[in-house]
Amino acid sequence: MNFKMLSMGAMALAMMTGSALAATHTSALDDPAKMAPFYTDSGMKTMKSEKEFKAAWMAMKDEDRASMTKDCGDNVIGKSHDNFCKMTKQLGGAN
Repeated sequence: MNFKMLSMGAMALAMMTGSALAATHTSALDDPAKMAPFYTDSGMKTMKSEKEFKAAWMAMKDEDRASMTKDCGDNVIGKSHDNFCKMTKQLGGAN
């Protein structure tokens, strides 16, 4: 009985810890303030032109560009921001 209780407690703790860790990691690509300069509309559906995109990209801090580039490398996050990530790759990341 003790073993069963300890196992259940450990499993509950592991599940709570996992969900807490997942909740603390947010993608820079999900931050509307960081993403707004790359879109023409407030709903962030229409990308700006390549020239405007590059200007907005170069106006960002190096650490923000690095964070966004890293997030684009993640399969799940990158897929949900496909057009944005394609543009960053065309620019060569931070070029």
